Amino acid sequence: MKKIHPKKNRRNILMRLRPILKWIIKLRSTPKAIAGGLGLGTFIAFTPTMGIQLILAVVTATFFSLNRPAAMIPVWITNPITVAPIYTFNYWLGCRIWDGPPLSEVSGLFLDISRTMTHLKFWDMKEQLFAVLHMGKEILIPLLLGGLTIGAVAGSIVYLFSLNLLSLFLTRRRKNRVLSDRKKN
Repeated sequence: MKKIHPKKNRRNILMRLRPILKWIIKLRSTPKAIAGGLGLGTFIAFTPTMGIQLILAVVTATFFSLNRPAAMIPVWITNPITVAPIYTFNYWLGCRIWDGPPLSEVSGLFLDISRTMTHLKFWDMKEQLFAVLHMGKEILIPLLLGGLTIGAVAGSIVYLFSLNLLSLFLTRRRKNRVLSDRKKN
């Protein structure tokens, strides 16, 4: 059996993410605005706002002067394949804050929403949102509290990580340009 070296495995992951990272770096904005957009999009992705997440990301990013395309990318974390596990975990966490029906009953509902979403077209946003809103407040409140908590933590981590990464990359790029200009002269 072939043993994979941890460093090599990390490099493979970074190589797969390279096109996305290149696209993010090419965005015309400050590192703070891009990182803020990524953090905001991550926060929104974990909230139970399926169907209006893209609109919410664009409007909120505009309001806070963050990079709109960067805010739109992480919203896709929540999709028909991932919605059931994300909502189940958010609900579980939310039930630690606010009592709700047992998780065993509610997780089936999240699977049903996920199955329904696979048959909807992208522009059927109203149906996606109504599927979430029809759960009732006894489910929606813990789901919202868990989603806000996870979204805040994940969004903060993404913001800090991407801000440091973008700042490091742009500093390195500036140094390389200065060195290449010196070599030319």
